[in-house]
Amino acid sequence: MAKGMGMMTGPKTYVAPEGGARDTKYILKKLGHYLLKYRWPLLAALLLTFLSNMLALVGPSLSGSAIDAIVGPDAVQFERVFYYALLMIVFYIVSSALSYGISVLMMTISQKIVVRMRQDAFESVSRLPIAYTDSHAIGDILSKLSYDIDTVNTSLSHDVVQILPLSIFLTKYITTRTRPLFRKRSRALGELNGFVEEMVSGLKTTKAYRQEESTIGRFDEKNEQAVTAYYEADYYGSVTGPTVNFINNLSLSLVSMFGALLFLFGRMTLGQISSFVLYSRKFSGPINEVANIIAELQSAFAAGERVFRLIDEPSEKPDAPDALPLPGTRGDVRVDHVSFGYEPERVILHDLSLSARPGSVTAIVGPTGAGKTTIINLLMRFYDPSSGLITVDGNDIAHIRRGDLRARYAMVLQETWLFNGTVYENLVYGNPDATREDVMRAARLAKIDHFVEQLPDGYD
Repeated sequence: MAKGMGMMTGPKTYVAPEGGARDTKYILKKLGHYLLKYRWPLLAALLLTFLSNMLALVGPSLSGSAIDAIVGPDAVQFERVFYYALLMIVFYIVSSALSYGISVLMMTISQKIVVRMRQDAFESVSRLPIAYTDSHAIGDILSKLSYDIDTVNTSLSHDVVQILPLSIFLTKYITTRTRPLFRKRSRALGELNGFVEEMVSGLKTTKAYRQEESTIGRFDEKNEQAVTAYYEADYYGSVTGPTVNFINNLSLSLVSMFGALLFLFGRMTLGQISSFVLYSRKFSGPINEVANIIAELQSAFAAGERVFRLIDEPSEKPDAPDALPLPGTRGDVRVDHVSFGYEPERVILHDLSLSARPGSVTAIVGPTGAGKTTIINLLMRFYDPSSGLITVDGNDIAHIRRGDLRARYAMVLQETWLFNGTVYENLVYGNPDATREDVMRAARLAKIDHFVEQLPDGYD
């Protein structure tokens, strides 16, 4: 006999805390973990970057020497001019070739890192407790596995080598101040994806109850929130680039002006001024690069934070050290004085007791929200009770291996879910060792054999 079934309330959605500088350190540490797996290719990319920049830095000096070879209108030392010009061409070609090699190498590294990252994220999702998927929108999880990882990939393949040599501290300084906007943008996109996934999955229900207009209105609201979040993040992220470029151009103008005065007073040659101006431009280049890609970096940091937090989510609680196998079952299931709540302070099952005898049919009946699904979750050990005991054939399920326990249940959900594949593959999903005869016998018992055999490829 059952008693004590309270109204069911699902778990709340968990929002990870935002820790500012600590988040930056956390993201860099996690990203560094993946980068270190490919330390030698990455070191080669940094070495090539250094060589490419060194070769490119020779150009301004050669340019100044070529200009100084032009002594006057009728005193141009063409041999020296052509000599320095030829050297400039050689150095710039080699530098460009190295830059191309760096791009290919970084794309290769980023692809390998992203493959590993997506694999880790998917493995983490497969190990998550049911409580996580109950409290997080599926669309948001999919957004982390696809969009967020792709965003990190874009930044890895194009930006990492540009910012590492000279500007990592500047990048860290800027990202810690504007990343909340990009974090908000990623969260808004995840919520929008979650809503779309939910509405598309329930499209038949939406049409049956004529809620198309209401659904469109709710979508427009979430879409507007996502657009606003995108605008704010991109606006403040893109302001940095033009501002830094303006300051650099202003400083370049001042350098040119003072250089011209020194030339008039005979303190510098025209070639030296030219070299100095070009070197000033080279010096400001990395800062300009960081300023121009800051929005992309911010987006990558926010996306990386979401992905890494997903990877680091605690897995389902492991079996107890003394957990035993469950070789065979008679089907004697008992629930003794069980209390449970998805949140400790909100208990929804109070002192529940029931029993299902072997060979009997036991129905749990109650209104929506009474706790029927919650009881099934407890029987399958998707959740553990706060107090009380659940036994199968007299064995406390808390001391039974989860895999063995769940293998003894045949769970038929309210909504049929078919995996992409053949009918045969779907039917053997719970028992990969089943023979074809077993599958056909199960289909006959379920009275679907005639329908399956009428399909173009039958079970295949």
